[in-house]
Amino acid sequence: MAENRSSRRNRQNRLSMILAVLVVAILFVAVYINGSSMRKELEENQDRIVRLKQEIEEEELRSKSIEEYRAYTETDQFIEQIAREKLGLLYEGETIFRESD
Repeated sequence: MAENRSSRRNRQNRLSMILAVLVVAILFVAVYINGSSMRKELEENQDRIVRLKQEIEEEELRSKSIEEYRAYTETDQFIEQIAREKLGLLYEGETIFRESD
C-alpha cells in the first residue's frame, strides 16, 4: 500500500511538472507573439514619425515661401507690376509698343 501511495505521488508530481512546463511554454509563446506584434507596431510608428517630420519640413518651407510672397505683395514693385499687367496702367508720358502677329 505504501508503494501504491508512493507511485501515485510520483505520477502526481510528474503530472504537476508537465503542467507547469506547459504553462511556462504557453506563457513564453504568448510573450513572444505579443513582442513580435509590438516590434512591428514600433517600426510602423517610427516610419510614421519620419514621414511626419518630412511633412513638417515641407510645410515650414511652404510657410516661409508664403511669408516671402506676402512681404513682396506689400512692395511698390509688386503694386506697379499688377497695375501694369492687370489694369494696363502706365506712367505719365510712357508708351507701350506691342508686337503684332
